[in-house]
Amino acid sequence: MSNDPPGFELPLRLFLGFRTLIDALHAELARQGHPDVRPMHGFVMQAIGLNGTTAVELGRTLGVSKQAAGKTIETLERLGYVERARDPHDTRRKIVRLTPHGLDALARSARIFDDLRAEWAAKLGEERLRALEADLRTVTPQDVFRLDVPGWFG
Repeated sequence: MSNDPPGFELPLRLFLGFRTLIDALHAELARQGHPDVRPMHGFVMQAIGLNGTTAVELGRTLGVSKQAAGKTIETLERLGYVERARDPHDTRRKIVRLTPHGLDALARSARIFDDLRAEWAAKLGEERLRALEADLRTVTPQDVFRLDVPGWFG
């Protein structure tokens, strides 16, 4: 009989690691003045990016319908993280852009993720964490910024 854990434990542990990081991020974001940001909002704000996007493009990037993207945009607009404006190159189109509040949330998230990584390095050791990251790079696609996770969870 093998001492290896059952195969289903690997994806569960990877997911628990993800949840641990995301939950810690959002607890700290709340302490730093962003109590309304939810995990989905992070994917959306990343997908909007610094140049903005349309609801159709956002839905495509996230793997969700235009309507689902629109509802999330409405929520983020109400919370002050995004704004809608006319596209200066095509006045028929509306562009969704991050507000200074949205940019602040993304900047704080990046710093918090760095702090969380440092906490993991302190627990595991820097070498082991680097090895774990290298191993994950070996077994996962190169594109680390796949933003279609919300649609995948569907």
